[in-house]
Amino acid sequence: MSGTSADGVDVAIISIQGRGSYLSFNLLLHDHSDYPQPVRKAVLAAMNASQISVAELSRLNFLLGELYAEAVKKAQKKSGQGRLDLVGCHGQTIYHQGTASPYLGKNLACTWQTGEGSVVAARLGVPVVSDFRPADMAAGGKGAPLVPLLDYAIFRSAHKGRIVQNIGGIANLTAIPAGGKPEDIVAFDTGPGNMVIDRLMQMLFKKDFDRNGAVARNGSVLQPVLEQSLNAPYFKLKPPKTAGREEFGSEYAQAFLRRCGRAAKPDVIATATALTASSMAQALKSFVLKKGNYRDWIVSGGGTENASLMEMLRKEAKSMGLLLRYSDDFGIPSQAKEAVAFASAFLDEGKPVAAICHGPQTLIETGMLKGRKLTSYPSLETDLKNAGANWVNEEVVVDHGLVTSRRPDDLPAFNRKMIEEIAEGVHSAV
Repeated sequence: MSGTSADGVDVAIISIQGRGSYLSFNLLLHDHSDYPQPVRKAVLAAMNASQISVAELSRLNFLLGELYAEAVKKAQKKSGQGRLDLVGCHGQTIYHQGTASPYLGKNLACTWQTGEGSVVAARLGVPVVSDFRPADMAAGGKGAPLVPLLDYAIFRSAHKGRIVQNIGGIANLTAIPAGGKPEDIVAFDTGPGNMVIDRLMQMLFKKDFDRNGAVARNGSVLQPVLEQSLNAPYFKLKPPKTAGREEFGSEYAQAFLRRCGRAAKPDVIATATALTASSMAQALKSFVLKKGNYRDWIVSGGGTENASLMEMLRKEAKSMGLLLRYSDDFGIPSQAKEAVAFASAFLDEGKPVAAICHGPQTLIETGMLKGRKLTSYPSLETDLKNAGANWVNEEVVVDHGLVTSRRPDDLPAFNRKMIEEIAEGVHSAV
């Protein structure tokens, strides 16, 4: 995946079970590879360029294919995975027009992601799925956001409405009503995430981004500029809607800077940061909160590293009666802490959880084993009993969606039961 910030390639190596809205997955590794500076410069120049040669676009397409393959190989080596079954390659968006407009006698919406999938497939020797956004648009979608089904599989709750907000170059949300079905989801791009902030940092400070929000922290928000910016047509447009550099790229940043006049540079960055926070909050008030009872506002993406932005979002969340949380709390598990949160959330909501050998050790920290029947590698018996579990020495044990086994020899029975539980779906709470 290469996002609109165009800072590099993110690779996630995952193991997936289930299908549809009952996905279960384990994140084995997340790895990031920076674009070399000349490549990033070429990518940014290609985005929404008024003029660029066909030869340049073709070369960039194949070059990115090579870089994606190298990034996957690097991540695969780090993860210790000997074999990959499938690679999903989003590519690098260089143009996105989610709303149809006239072109040579036809009304067309269009998108273009570069990074040749055939190169990736040839270098890795595995099938590659790409062209996600064109496929969505060909079927009548907007081409963005692409993650609502995954958000639904991970974050849905029978009792709490949740809003999942990703803050990349562009910010997008998925609103999942309590007990909602996939067709009840609302998903759209709220506006700029890091994009305007990053571009202004490049223009004013010759830096790629505002590290930890330090520049914004030393500035003051220019309220008249913020209010004027929030009146832009995009923010009033009803969803579904999608945005990109076409709406909030270099030209927008230059116009924003002109509106700021002779203000101090930190004030400009503080105001751009406030624009990101305020436009997200405005989107919730206008298009989401009126239609349901929501409790959690769950944020993820590079913007969560900006402390100034997160502080603004906490204030916005409080004013709307929402609890601001990180996606890490729910389990995109890259470390033990996330693994605990992932298991806890699934156990709490009756979703299938499976653990074998020493895996049940992680479940102890969820505090949710009291009265649960399970098994594990024999050396964990005492620890699990101390956590309140009813430990038994059996090949495979199933307790309200919790599947456990003892050792690798139990894998055939473990896999059969795990598949059965995933197919059954959400279980009653215990």
